[in-house]
Amino acid sequence: MNKLDQAGWAMLNLDLAQQQLMKMPYAGFLGVELRVGPEGLETITVDRADLIGNTNLPALHGGVIGSLLDITGLLTLVFLKSLDNAPRLVDMDIDYLRSGQARPTYGRAEIVRGGRRIANVRALLWQDDPERPIAIGRLQFLLPKAKV
Repeated sequence: MNKLDQAGWAMLNLDLAQQQLMKMPYAGFLGVELRVGPEGLETITVDRADLIGNTNLPALHGGVIGSLLDITGLLTLVFLKSLDNAPRLVDMDIDYLRSGQARPTYGRAEIVRGGRRIANVRALLWQDDPERPIAIGRLQFLLPKAKV
């Protein structure tokens, strides 16, 4: 695929991911935005003090981190597999590695194993440096049935 074809494919699939993002009210509440970076689709959230769970540290609420991993994995599947319908989360395992601060948070995911019905995805979140993630998630999704 030449660079022009790749750019067209990326823009078409970014539109599919944006459409799915708009259908997710909680993602809208979190202020999730999408961009295509050098390593694929990335999610971005701005810093929000109301997402702090532990005010003593202050650290992002664990549920917010889990939701961001879920949203990142789901939208990456939509982007990479050109899905019109959203996959459904079956299971998720999260490693909380460091405290997420009240600052912009970035996410990226990759398909570890993808079949016709199930996809295993690895997602990670970081704030300052992608080499120092704040959380890593292993997610399993049920893919929508293919149109015949």
